[in-house]
Amino acid sequence: MRLRSFSLLAAFVFAGAACAQPAPEATVTPAAAQDDMAGESIAQAPRVVPNSMEDVRMSFSPVVERAAPAVVNVYTKRVVQQRSPFAGDPFFERFFGNVGPREQNSLGSGVIVSPDGVVVTNNHVIDGMTEIKVVLSDRREYEAELVLADPQTDLAVLRIEPEEPLPYLTFANSDSIHVGDVVLAIGNPFGVGQTVTSGIISALARTAVSISDYQFFIQTDAAINPGNSGGALIDIDGRVVGINSAIYSRSGGSNGIGFAIPSRLVQQVIKSAISGTALVRPWLGASSSTVTADMAKALKLDRPAGAIVDDVWEKGPADLAGIQPGDVIIEVDGQPVYDAQTLQYRIGVNNDGDAANVVYVRGGKTRNAMLKLSLPPETPARDTREIEGNNPLNGVTVDNLSPRYAEELGLDPLSKGVVVSDVSPRSFAARRGLRPGHKIVSVNGKHINTAAELAREITKPAATWELEVDVGGRIVPWRVGR
Repeated sequence: MRLRSFSLLAAFVFAGAACAQPAPEATVTPAAAQDDMAGESIAQAPRVVPNSMEDVRMSFSPVVERAAPAVVNVYTKRVVQQRSPFAGDPFFERFFGNVGPREQNSLGSGVIVSPDGVVVTNNHVIDGMTEIKVVLSDRREYEAELVLADPQTDLAVLRIEPEEPLPYLTFANSDSIHVGDVVLAIGNPFGVGQTVTSGIISALARTAVSISDYQFFIQTDAAINPGNSGGALIDIDGRVVGINSAIYSRSGGSNGIGFAIPSRLVQQVIKSAISGTALVRPWLGASSSTVTADMAKALKLDRPAGAIVDDVWEKGPADLAGIQPGDVIIEVDGQPVYDAQTLQYRIGVNNDGDAANVVYVRGGKTRNAMLKLSLPPETPARDTREIEGNNPLNGVTVDNLSPRYAEELGLDPLSKGVVVSDVSPRSFAARRGLRPGHKIVSVNGKHINTAAELAREITKPAATWELEVDVGGRIVPWRVGR
C-alpha cells in the first residue's frame, strides 16, 4: 500500500450554527476567533443512535447548503523545462529537436477561514507552483497569494482579495471529538465538481502515517479521493475538526481510510499567517523515544505506551521542571501520550509561555510536573557557509545546528554539530549522495563542532580527505583522494 496525497473539504453546519456565515453576522474578529476556539471546551448535544425511521430519514442538506459556499477549489500551475535525452548531440537534435517547456497543473480543495479571504489548504497542493487560483462555489475566480507554507504539517495559508465579505468556517477543538462521531466531507474529487460524502471518525491519534513531521492524525472513513486535498473534516455542529491530507490506498481511490490534520494544529498555522509572525512551536527541551513492549516490561509499566525521555537540554522546560532521562511521559494536559510523535504534537500545539501539566512515570511511580513552555533557542547561531575550493565538499552549504534549526529540519531537537542545508546538484558531494539534513561529523580525524571549523579543516591542503557523515543516525565514512 502507499499513501496518496489528497484532501477532504468537508463542511457541514446545522441551522443556527455559527460557521459558514458572512462577516457581518460574525460576533468576533477572525484572529480572535482562532484564539478563542483553541482552548474552548464546547458543550455538545448528547450522542444517541437512531431509534426510528424518522431519525434515519433526517437529512444533512441544510448543513451542506450553509457550508458549501465556504468550500473552494484550488488550481495551481507551473512551467517546467523538459530536457531531451538527446540534448547536446547534434545528430539526434537535428531529427528530434529539443523538448520545450511543459505546463504542470495540480488540483486541490481549500477552506475559507476568514471573511476577508484567508484560505487554508495542503502544502503539497501548492508546493513548487508559480500560479495559484482559488475558485469559489459560485464560480468566481481569484488569484491567490501564498501567505505561509509549512511543510512540517503539510499546511499552507493563502489570501485572496474579494469584493465583499465571504462565508467562512470556524473551528472545533479537535481534542473533544470521539471515535464514532459523524462527519461530512465536501470537496472536488478528481475535478468532477463539488461532492459531499459522509462517514464517522474511525480513530484518533494515528502517528504511523509519515505524511508530515508532526505525525498525529484523525482517521475517517468518509470517502476521500485525489482532488480533495486541503479540505475540511467537519463535526456535527458544522465546525472544522481537521484538514485532510492523505488516503491509504492501493488504487489511488478511497478505501475508507483517510487522515486529517487536527484543527488545533491548523489553527496554530493560521494564527501565525494572520499575525505575520514566524511559525515557531514550543518545545519540551528533551528528546524522546516510543516505549516498546520490552521497555515497558523492564520499566514495570502496565502497557507499552508513552514516550521515554532520552536526554534533556540544560535549562530547557523539561530540565527546569525536574524531568530526567529515563522518565516515561504518559500524559500532557489530560490527554494521553501514546508515543514520541504524540508527545511532540501535544507540546507543539501550545503557545510560547503556556503551562503544560505533564504526567510521567519514574521508578514505577506516577508523578506530575508543570512545564513552562518556551521556544527552542537558536544557540549556536546558524552561521551559514558555502564551502568552496578543491575539496570533496565544494558546492555544499552548511549551518550550525541549534534546537530551533533542528526542529525546522525535523531532526532530534538536541542534535548538535554541523548540518548540510544545500548541495549543488552538479557537485561531487551530490554525486556521492550527500543531501540536506546530513551532518558532517569529522574531517581527517578532527571532530567538527561548528561550520567555521568545517570550513577551516576542509580547505587545508591534503592528498586525501577522510570524512564521517551522519546519514539519519548512521555514520558513513568517506575517503576521497585527489
